[in-house]
Amino acid sequence: MHFLFAWRYFKAKKSTNAINVIAWISILAIVAGSAALILVLSVFNGFESLVKSLYSSFYTDIKVSPASGKTIRITQAQLDQLRGIQGIQNFSLVAEEKALIQNGEYQSVVHLKGVDENYRYVSGVAEHLPRGEYDLGTADNPKLIMGIGVENALGVQADRNAFALNIYLPRKGTTEQLDPMENISNDSIGTSAVFMIQQEFDNKYGITNLAFAKRAMKFAPDEYSGLEIRTTDADVTDEALPRVKAIFASGYKVQNRYQQNQSLYSVMTLERWIIYGVLSLILVVAAFNMIGALTMLVLEKQKDISVLHALGGNRKLIHRIFLSEGVLLAAIGGGAGMLIALIICILQINFHLIPLQGGSFLIDYFPVKLRVLDFLLVGATVLVIALIASWLPARKAAGREFSLRSE
Repeated sequence: MHFLFAWRYFKAKKSTNAINVIAWISILAIVAGSAALILVLSVFNGFESLVKSLYSSFYTDIKVSPASGKTIRITQAQLDQLRGIQGIQNFSLVAEEKALIQNGEYQSVVHLKGVDENYRYVSGVAEHLPRGEYDLGTADNPKLIMGIGVENALGVQADRNAFALNIYLPRKGTTEQLDPMENISNDSIGTSAVFMIQQEFDNKYGITNLAFAKRAMKFAPDEYSGLEIRTTDADVTDEALPRVKAIFASGYKVQNRYQQNQSLYSVMTLERWIIYGVLSLILVVAAFNMIGALTMLVLEKQKDISVLHALGGNRKLIHRIFLSEGVLLAAIGGGAGMLIALIICILQINFHLIPLQGGSFLIDYFPVKLRVLDFLLVGATVLVIALIASWLPARKAAGREFSLRSE
């Protein structure tokens, strides 16, 4: 019954036009706030998904690395056990170290990553080569696939470079007092392609074959920097992770993709909640308008409160009527705002109406991803703010009924 009274109060013409004006202002503010929340969160979801997909092109589903130091020992028996785990699609052995690459007057410090022939099936690097072909060469004739930032720093065109580059790598067991003849390898390396994934990787990494990297760094036959594993899907990763940990126990660090990039995921989650908190202030402002509209409505409906009292209406009923009035205003504003945001997001997804300025990113439009949880979160936020904003006017209305009863 209290919702019926609230609906009739909303539709009824008020004696003071200012009540209608303030009520519609509060609704419009809720429309703007809820629409802004959905739109910004959806765009953030789009960028988050894009960044995660870029990182997943370089970071594998599971990585085994040293718990301390730079290298680990991986035996053939451990690799055989790994092949027996259901859900593991492929894996690649890796030897990684910082290297100095020189091209005449140009030089750059690069994280050199030596990988085996399975690496192209484990990571997505082979799918992000704008120029050149995936060719790592051999131990005697190594070739380098470099990030586009490394390519620019060295002043070469990786797919057309006819001259070999000089590469300097520290050998295993290098001490602080370097002996160039004993502790640093000096080799020549060709180039075959350039990859473009994400600036963090493009400016940092170069990839070559595992045999060359191990020989240059004087690794033992069963010595590596890590092992990178690809699973069939994300659900299988969670099931396979403890089984991989059982194979590589003491001295090994086994991480899934989230754990490899925990700081990145934590920052994105924190940014999401900060955005949500800031934009929720728009709804708080709308709440002040709602308090004003409901307070004026209470003053106008004094006679109705007296009639309800005469008919046996108690304090609880009066309180619920005006509380429902606030929820009704919020429901209309929040529903309309979320509907407008949904329409805009669908148009952006299908037609890319709003461009992304700058032209230096991988896409030229704002990415959008809709999530049901965002709509539920915004709806719950609007409802909670409306209940809090309506509580004081509803309490005053119930108190007025109580004072009338006392008289």
